[in-house]
Amino acid sequence: MSECSGNCSSCSANCGDRKQDMHIPAGEFSDIKKVIGVVSGKGGVGKSLVTSLLATAMQTRGFSTAILDADVTGPSIPKTFGLKNKAQANDLGLLPEETRTGIKVMSVNLLLEKEDQPVVWRGPVISGVIQQFWQEVVWDTVDFMFVDMPPGTGDVPLTVFQSLPVDGIIIVTTPQDLVNMIVKKAYNMAAMMNIPVLGLVENMSYFECPDCGKKVNIFGESKIDQVAEELNVPVLAKLPVRSNTASLVDKGAVELIEMPELESAVECIKNLL
Repeated sequence: MSECSGNCSSCSANCGDRKQDMHIPAGEFSDIKKVIGVVSGKGGVGKSLVTSLLATAMQTRGFSTAILDADVTGPSIPKTFGLKNKAQANDLGLLPEETRTGIKVMSVNLLLEKEDQPVVWRGPVISGVIQQFWQEVVWDTVDFMFVDMPPGTGDVPLTVFQSLPVDGIIIVTTPQDLVNMIVKKAYNMAAMMNIPVLGLVENMSYFECPDCGKKVNIFGESKIDQVAEELNVPVLAKLPVRSNTASLVDKGAVELIEMPELESAVECIKNLL
């Protein structure tokens, strides 16, 4: 008898350890080819920014792209893209809003009366909302769906990993001493759920002077290469702190940000198709 790999999806054995496939199908009017989760072991590292930049990059390259904002209690994707209209519904289901370049977005903030209205829900309710976004939104045809997840390894990441057919995750971090623990928490959870780790993105890697172009490691020396080597995953990007990035995000114009440093991440995602 061959050794168990732990991946029940590719195994025909009927053993006691076999895990039940808990993935739920997308809605009747949705054809979603690839799902990529954007995760981190802690908050404040820029997951939503990376999600927005990756979705924009894929959309501008001719792919049909969507974002499922799974950060239900701290949603920021609509504001990042300048979306002000509320999501509508028809006989087919809930309709996603579209950004200026055509990225489809669904977020709890598109359903609330006011964007600053707090979402005070317990874990099971939040998990149910994620599943509804997946099943009841009319996504139509989507080449790449990015799932912007809340920090940590709690209910929402567990729901996403178990319920959605995630093809891989990108772990976002920053160049601080906590990086080793942060990345490993996310990596180990993905390993437990048999989710491939596509690579690491280090946000706020350095400050780039807009006048002279000098790079300054304002948050300390990067440790991402050592961690990536230890985990045997690639570093997909090291993103700079640029003065105009925050300004464009605050204006809801994230699609105008140019970030050539993400090219390797874009190529990695393209190869999933």
